[in-house]
Amino acid sequence: MSKEKLGFDTVKVRGGYNAAEHNNAVSVPIYQTAAFELGNTQRAARLFSFSDSDPIYTRLSNPTVTVLENRVAELDGATGVVALGSGMAAVSYALLNAAGKGGRIISTTRLYGGAVDSFDKIFPNFGIDVDLVKDTNDLYEVEKTIKPDTKAIYVETISNPNSTVTDIEPLAKLAHSYKIPLIVDNTLATPYLLNPFKYGADVIVYSSTKMLNGHGNVIAGLVLESGTFDWANGNFPQFTKPEYFLRDENEISRSILDVFPKNPFTGRIRSIYLNYLGAALSPFDAYLVLLGLETLSERISKQVANTEKIIRYLESNPNVLWVKHPHAKGNAYKELAEKYLPKGAGSVLTFGFKGTQEQYDKFLNSIKLFSYHANIGDARSIIINSPTTTHGELNDKQRNLADLPLETIRLSIGLEDADDLIADLEQAFNTNFN
Repeated sequence: MSKEKLGFDTVKVRGGYNAAEHNNAVSVPIYQTAAFELGNTQRAARLFSFSDSDPIYTRLSNPTVTVLENRVAELDGATGVVALGSGMAAVSYALLNAAGKGGRIISTTRLYGGAVDSFDKIFPNFGIDVDLVKDTNDLYEVEKTIKPDTKAIYVETISNPNSTVTDIEPLAKLAHSYKIPLIVDNTLATPYLLNPFKYGADVIVYSSTKMLNGHGNVIAGLVLESGTFDWANGNFPQFTKPEYFLRDENEISRSILDVFPKNPFTGRIRSIYLNYLGAALSPFDAYLVLLGLETLSERISKQVANTEKIIRYLESNPNVLWVKHPHAKGNAYKELAEKYLPKGAGSVLTFGFKGTQEQYDKFLNSIKLFSYHANIGDARSIIINSPTTTHGELNDKQRNLADLPLETIRLSIGLEDADDLIADLEQAFNTNFN
C-alpha cells in the first residue's frame, strides 16, 4: 500500500520503518552506539561529504533517530527533518539557520518565555536582532516591521500559555511576498490537530518533549521543512555559496542546495549546527518519543475532551476572573480555531485567579492531584504560576504585551478522569473561600 493511502493513525504507528532493514525487529531497535563502520576509504569519502546519508557518528545521525525523523516527516508531509536534543535547540537552530551571518527575525512575546528571553540574551551575540510585534495576526503591524534584512517570521501556532491561535495562511502569504519564510512552533497542536504546511508555513519546530512524546520522560526537539521555499531567491547566500567541506569526489566545492536539493534547511542544520554545536538526540530518547507517537491521536483526543470539561467548570466558578482558550466563551480565537483546529485547540489553558497573592499561593499549595512543575503535554495534568516561573524571564512590559497578568495560572490537562481534576481544583478553591 502506498504511503499516500495510509491514514494518520497507521503512519504514527508504522511510518518511517521497515522491519526487514533492522533484522526484522517488530519494535524499532535502539542503536546504542557512538559510531558506525565506514567500510572502505571510498565509502568514507562519500559519507563525510554528505553524498551518502548512511550514519557515521550518532551526533549527526543514528538509525533509531532516523526512524523518528522519517515518521514525523510522513505525519507532517515534510521533505526533511532533523531531530535534536531539546525544543530550545530546535528553535535556536532554526532561527540561526534562517538568519545566517546576521539579520532580523520578526516574532512576538506570545511565546514560551525562554524563547522570548533568548531573543535578548543569545541572538544579538550572533548579529541577529529580533523585532517583536504585539499581534502577528495584525498583518499591517507585521508588514511595517519588515526591513530589508529581515530573514524570517517566527510564531507559535497555538501559543504558550494563553492558547492564542495564529492565522497562518495570510501570514505565510505576507512573508512570501517579501521572499522570507514563515517558521512556526507547532508544539501544542502536533500534526494530529494541525498541519501548518497545508497553510503555507515553510518550517515547523517541535518541542517533542511535550505533546508528541506525551509522557514527561524525555527532552527532545524536531525541525521540519516543507521543501517549497526558494532558498536561492537571493536573500539567503548561506544556502548557495560553495562550501569546502561539501566538496565532491573530484574535490569540487558544493553548496548546501547542491548537496541537499530537497531538504536544504534541515540539511544545513544537520551538517553545520548539529555537527558543530552538538545538540544531538540520543537513540534511547528517540525511542521514547517513538513510543509516545504511537498513541498520539488517542491521547490528544482525550486531553482535548478533558480540557473542554474543565473550561466549563472554571467559567462557572466565581473565584475565576477569566479563562483563556479558544473553546472558552467569548474567546477571540474561536473562528481561527474552527478553521485551523477542527479537532480541538489543544490542552493548555490559563485562567485568572480572583484573590490576593496570599490566596493565590495558598490555592497552588493546596493542589493534591495536579502536578506542580514546568512541563506541558504530559499524560499527567500540570498546574503552574506561569508569570513567575515558565515566563519569569519576561519584564513587566513584555508580560503586558504577552497578555500575562500576575493572576494567571496555567493548566496542562492530562489523561486523568476530568471529574477528579475538577474536584481537585474545587477543594483547592475551598481552602480559601469556604
